[in-house]
Amino acid sequence: MKFLIKIIMSTMAIFASSYSLASATCENNGILSGKLITEVCWTCLFPLYISGVPIASGRFVPDEASTKPFCACNDDLGVLRPGIPTSMWEPARLIEFTTKPGCISSLGGIELPFDKAFRGNIGYATGDNGADNFMHYHYMAFPLLTVMDMFSGGRCNAGGYADLDLMYMSEIDPTWNDSTLAFYTNPESAAVANPAAQAACAADSIASTTGKPITELFWCAGQWGTMYPLSGWSERSTDIVRGSSKRTAQTLNALHRRGMAWKTMGEDAMCSGQIDPILPKQQYKFSMMHPRAETQKAHVMGESTKKWGAGRWFPIKGEEPVYLIWRWNDCCNTQ
Repeated sequence: MKFLIKIIMSTMAIFASSYSLASATCENNGILSGKLITEVCWTCLFPLYISGVPIASGRFVPDEASTKPFCACNDDLGVLRPGIPTSMWEPARLIEFTTKPGCISSLGGIELPFDKAFRGNIGYATGDNGADNFMHYHYMAFPLLTVMDMFSGGRCNAGGYADLDLMYMSEIDPTWNDSTLAFYTNPESAAVANPAAQAACAADSIASTTGKPITELFWCAGQWGTMYPLSGWSERSTDIVRGSSKRTAQTLNALHRRGMAWKTMGEDAMCSGQIDPILPKQQYKFSMMHPRAETQKAHVMGESTKKWGAGRWFPIKGEEPVYLIWRWNDCCNTQ
């Protein structure tokens, strides 16, 4: 294990130093280091199911998780091959937030040449669009089990990513910068912009706190607030943990709507990931990696920050949050 840690740390150090765009104004959060071992909640992999039988217990299991004892999938030639269902939580994606356009702290602090005039802001400074708070995000593939050779990919690696890759940036997304444009590109938001729909979010808040957010209430993000509009502007608040958590839910919602994030839970997704325009909220859970990592447990979408967010952010230093996104994966392992 010590030898493996040395290899990972050496590889990540070379990877980070290979970028010539490193900037003194963009802080390196140190994710590409030994934190890949020490700052990950390894017990959050569980529960683990093989052929529908629990091998290790855990905190959350989605309602749609497969319980089939056997499965079968077509190979590349269309021949049906039997397999063994395997279900688990996998560390699949990483999302970081920043007020500095183009600053990618998780890739060694490199800074891309975006317009620096469009900075975000945190707290009570008045921003554009009638809102007071704005942050950019960077969404990355983070197949940690594959990178560390702990779990083979194949059909169980929905999306096919085998290393750390930058998948999406809010700086190139005009809907993230403009709430009005986000409204028109997501017309369903008009259907839920009424008191009755907002009142229904109380049920999602309660369900999220117990570990089971309600997928049917797609416009709700539990204790974090409402999903719409799917933009980077939010209400006036100094609670950066709650605000960034809500943006994580909004980001996943928007990416599912565009077919850029897949459904990986349920019997329909056992042979390959499925495009699902409705955010499967129970498919995801989260653990903060920076500035203060959650290493003992993760939290579901909409779970109150009072249960897990205390002391996770230091306003004096101003570190910007990074979350590890765990994805429930129902997979048919074939021969």
